[in-house]
Amino acid sequence: MEKICVAVRVRPPVSQDVSNGGTFWKVDDNRISLHKPHGTPISGVSYAFDHVFDEGCTNSRVYELLTKDIINAAVEGFNGTAFAYGQTSSGKTFTMNGSEKDPGIIHRAVRDVFDRIQMISHREFLIRVSYMEIYNEEINDLFAVENQKLQIHESLERGIFVAGLREEIVSNAEQVLKLIESGEVNRHFGETNMNARSSRSHTIFRMVIESNAKDSSSSIDAIRVSVLNLVDLAGSERIAKTGAGGVRLKEGKYINKSLMILGNVINKLSDGAKNRGHIPYRDSKLTRILQPALGGNAKTSIICTIAPEEVHIEETKGTLQFASRAKRITNCAQVNEILTDAALLKRQKQEIEELRKKLQGSHAGVLEQEVLKLRNDLLQYELEREKLEMELEEQRKSHKQREQCIRDQQIQIDNLGSLSTTSDLDRSSSQAQDSGRQSLKEDGDGSYMPGFSPLPDSFSNVVDEDTWFKMNKGFIADLDSLQMTPSRTVQSFPPSDETAGSKENYKQEVQNLKRQLELATEERDDLMGCATGGENACWKEKLSNELITIKERYHGLEEELDSNNQLLEKSKQRYDALEAEFQLLREERDSLHKMISESSQTLALATDQKENVLKDLNNEVLRRKDLEEKIKQFSVAFGCRKTSLMSFHSEFKSKIESLRAKNPASMPKSVGC
Repeated sequence: MEKICVAVRVRPPVSQDVSNGGTFWKVDDNRISLHKPHGTPISGVSYAFDHVFDEGCTNSRVYELLTKDIINAAVEGFNGTAFAYGQTSSGKTFTMNGSEKDPGIIHRAVRDVFDRIQMISHREFLIRVSYMEIYNEEINDLFAVENQKLQIHESLERGIFVAGLREEIVSNAEQVLKLIESGEVNRHFGETNMNARSSRSHTIFRMVIESNAKDSSSSIDAIRVSVLNLVDLAGSERIAKTGAGGVRLKEGKYINKSLMILGNVINKLSDGAKNRGHIPYRDSKLTRILQPALGGNAKTSIICTIAPEEVHIEETKGTLQFASRAKRITNCAQVNEILTDAALLKRQKQEIEELRKKLQGSHAGVLEQEVLKLRNDLLQYELEREKLEMELEEQRKSHKQREQCIRDQQIQIDNLGSLSTTSDLDRSSSQAQDSGRQSLKEDGDGSYMPGFSPLPDSFSNVVDEDTWFKMNKGFIADLDSLQMTPSRTVQSFPPSDETAGSKENYKQEVQNLKRQLELATEERDDLMGCATGGENACWKEKLSNELITIKERYHGLEEELDSNNQLLEKSKQRYDALEAEFQLLREERDSLHKMISESSQTLALATDQKENVLKDLNNEVLRRKDLEEKIKQFSVAFGCRKTSLMSFHSEFKSKIESLRAKNPASMPKSVGC
């Protein structure tokens, strides 16, 4: 993408006292601005362009800075266009055609094209030129006066072209310049109040440059075809200033209309792709022909000419605004190539070989290794993810167990706290003994106290759990609240159906339980002794120490739970990161599979194209053989006809000679010549 190159040229003033007593235009580097008589710039009337040429600039400098690069690019295969825009009598025709002392852009471009061709030795060139004018919205051929009112057509091969336009094949610059001189004679000019020889039509000089490599066997090359348009536009004009009437008025209307449409096209193109909308190329034959040069496939330069006089300030502002909008247009120029059958076949063969190398060569091995590596990484990540999931599940289970343990410890702490509050220091030893005895007695209505459970009479005759619940009338003992065994838990008794099978084991367990009961009784007696002896401080100290130990353990469990929670959070973050990386690897794997499938499709398509080209080539060979056979037959027939004609001519000549010999006076002399 590149922007159109836009330049402004100020023609010399008609009179020397232009700036006396009025405003004037001032050129400063690449900026032109309007100033007051005392040199003060007028706000808002200042423009900057790629180049701004003052009155003393020559056509040679304009061509070097503005057009030469486009000419060189046209020889290399790029489309190019250069045209002059401005009001009547502002110097457009002088810029494009010039004079004998200072030739214009067209003459310099023609010579430069052939000089450039002479420097390129590895390519062959064919140059075709045409010259047309657009007069009253009708296209006329300036090389052939009889070709008038030509029509514009468009095709995929040639693009936009004028049907019936005469093209001359040229070999040197002098031949082209003579053709241009002959075409200028047929161009429409007219006299107005603004200009003694005013252009009344738009002219387009076109050069079609074709080239191909001389040694086509060494490399694959196509035919490059570029189109160079050099345009001299007619000037916009005001009827009041030109004083036009009749034919001149009609010509001015058509000129202004086409230039207005050109301005509309420039406005649309300068808005940008998003706000562009419909571009009215077809509203004018000028914009239709120049469509590739305006926002299309061409390198374009515009030279806007202005008049410095104060009376032309409004027209000059319009020209500068047109140039400012044109400066925002971007073209996308590229080399134009036409592939012949041989070049197309060679290029397709080369592309097929490159695809095969990519699929079978080292690049394919690298891709396979990458795919294998990605698969291995994918499997490894899946294993790690499963491992992490198992670890997370175990951590959840351990977390639940810790929470359950913490709840149990909290229950124990609450029970110990209730015990410490119920043990009054002023309680007497008799009351403590009575409370211990009453815990084993049955209540008056047959129920037991809620703090204790009755012991069985015989350990060998223990009932099952349902019977136990019936005996206790649904009461479930809180074993942790027993005073006799505050730090022990009562073990469950084995069911009665197992006692018959293993009495020896049960006897051992009974003995163990008896020992535990004796130890609990001794511990209870110690506690009761402490209470009766007035040593409540000892009992209270033991309870407080145990409470402190349980609290410390509780805090330790809380800290361990916090650390486990942090570890769980880190594990979750790592799991999320691995999941994201796994997703990226999966997308990359899918893209690789897609690229491989596209390459396979491209290879299959190229193979099909190759087969079609080979079929077409075989058909062309057969056709060529048929044509050669027909040519041979025609040659034989032509030789026979020639022989018969020669024999007829000799017979006719002999008869003439015999008649002349018989009657020489009556036969004219010219008959025998």
